[in-house]
Amino acid sequence: MASAHLPLLVWLSPAFPVGAFAYSHGLEWAQEAGDVTDAATLERWLADLLRFGSARNDAVIFAVAHRAAVQRDAPALAAAAELALALASSAERRLETSTQGDAFVVAVAGSWPCEAIDLLKRSWREPVAYPVAVGVAAAGHDIALLEALEAFALGFVSNLVSAAVRLGIIGQSDGQRVIAALVSPARRLAAFAQASTLDDLGGCAFRSDLAALRHESQHTRLFRS
Repeated sequence: MASAHLPLLVWLSPAFPVGAFAYSHGLEWAQEAGDVTDAATLERWLADLLRFGSARNDAVIFAVAHRAAVQRDAPALAAAAELALALASSAERRLETSTQGDAFVVAVAGSWPCEAIDLLKRSWREPVAYPVAVGVAAAGHDIALLEALEAFALGFVSNLVSAAVRLGIIGQSDGQRVIAALVSPARRLAAFAQASTLDDLGGCAFRSDLAALRHESQHTRLFRS
């Protein structure tokens, strides 16, 4: 079991076909508004998402979906999938999570099949939120919840740092420094989410939610969110 986490390195890499490169999670508008302009402001923005915002809620949903898949609890899995979509605070956030989630399910079912993914497909016929899809796949391949959560949280950070580099907010070296600085917050989020329930959902990263809404009408855009 020492290498049980290895599939995560594939699933959460930029090469896995979920289209993560197309989304900035509102970061593109945050740059235009002057909220995120350098490495320091980017690090603070992402740290707030891990502690208070969408990354926190995604980790909770991930954990709930993982446990439901382990227990083969179809109603609980369907409830988590439904709630994950309901938590999307804007049309673009819903597009971001559901497009990536559906693509992840297709890719895993085709190349990394497991009973847990089959259970998800049987119990939920609507679009699948990304944290639900990854959580179920991790459970189906016997990846421990804490390891999976740590990788998922750091993957969230890495994707948005990549978006920041492409937006010209920071360079690649600064991007690596930001990721390194957020390893500990990502681990803390994973430790919290490991023992979380749906009662722990909640957040107060309002500026990020506003960025997602404002991005929908942003005049010049590189990203879909």
